[in-house]
Amino acid sequence: MIKMNLPNRITLIRVFMIPVFVVLLMLKDCLPYYNFIALAVFATASFTDFLDGHIARKYNLVTTFGKFMDPLADKILVSTALILLIEFEKIPAVVVAVILAREFIISGFRLIACDKGVVLAAGYLGKIKTFAQMLMCCFMLFTANEEYNKFLFFRIIDIVGKIFMWFALLMTVVSLVDYLWKNIDVLRDDKEKKSQS
Repeated sequence: MIKMNLPNRITLIRVFMIPVFVVLLMLKDCLPYYNFIALAVFATASFTDFLDGHIARKYNLVTTFGKFMDPLADKILVSTALILLIEFEKIPAVVVAVILAREFIISGFRLIACDKGVVLAAGYLGKIKTFAQMLMCCFMLFTANEEYNKFLFFRIIDIVGKIFMWFALLMTVVSLVDYLWKNIDVLRDDKEKKSQS
C-alpha cells in the first residue's frame, strides 16, 4: 500500500496545480495579468519540489512512491510549461525537443530499473537541471505577455531568461550523460552480469 505521508501529499499537490497553470495561460485573451498569475502558480508548484524533498530527508520520510513520483511531477510541470512557451514564442521548439527527449530516455531507464526491482532516484546534476529549467520558465513566463516588452526592465528579464535557457539545455545534456554512465548496468541482462561476476 502506498504511504501518503506529508512529502508525498505535497508532490501530489504539485501535480494538481499543473492543470490550473494550463488554464490560466489559455485565458490569455480574457484574463488581465494572466502571465503573472500563471507565474505565481508555476513558482509555487516549483517551490513544492524543494519543500517535499527537504521534509522527506529531514524527517526520514523518503518512500519508494516519493522517489518515483517526485521527479515525474517535476517532468510533467516543466514539460507542460515548455510546450506552452513555444506557443508564446519564448523558446525554440528544438530546445524543447532536446529537453523532452532527455526525459523520455530517463523515464525509459527508470521503467527498466523498476522491472528489475531497482528504484533510480534523481541525481545531483539532475536536480541542478530541474532548478535551471524551472528558473528559465519563470523568467519566460514573466515576459510572456508581449504588451510589457516595450519596457526596458522586461527586455532585460527576457535576455536573462534566454541565458538560463542555454544553461538549462547544457545541464540537460550533461545530466543525461552522467545518469546513463552511472546507471548503465540497468541495461545489462542478468545473464550477462552473472557471466562477468
